[in-house]
Amino acid sequence: MSAKLEKVSVLIIDDNTHMIHIVKTILRGFGIKSFFEATDAAEAFDVVRSDGPDVIIVDYQMDLLDGADFARLVRTGDDISNPYVPIIMLSAHSERKRVIAAREAGITEFCCKPVTAEDLYKKFCAIINSPRQFVKTSSYFGPDRRRHSDEAYKGPFRRKTDEGRESVDGYVNEENQAIKTVDFT
Repeated sequence: MSAKLEKVSVLIIDDNTHMIHIVKTILRGFGIKSFFEATDAAEAFDVVRSDGPDVIIVDYQMDLLDGADFARLVRTGDDISNPYVPIIMLSAHSERKRVIAAREAGITEFCCKPVTAEDLYKKFCAIINSPRQFVKTSSYFGPDRRRHSDEAYKGPFRRKTDEGRESVDGYVNEENQAIKTVDFT
């Protein structure tokens, strides 16, 4: 897969420059050659707006704006050219409430620190080999949180308790919105 990843550009956002160096070293082992770095969310937004990276890796805990807030703004910002960009969150804090907050913010994958090459590789494989459709509702925009599809289910709602809620019928692909794709072949 390394030859296929050499075309991918990655933005790494972490307030710890040592961690940025570690992640870049791991990604170079995958064959990735194009990197952008940011030590805070403001700097990262400039990179997202101007350079349009193919993948974003963001730390959860940062000053001023944490990784979940950053992801939410990337997903919903008016001046973001690709709100569908895969976002992998790294965090030393993997409590259930933080993972849920990341998911609710539109994070594509969550990876615990200390990060290993194997874990990060699995996350890259997931975003490349099993991309999820995006869902847009009044309160959420991001990758479909359901990782498995039950082909036998024929109803409009996934859960019985969803009755009365807004239907999650807003797959972005059905709205003919442009989705930036990367040719990994």
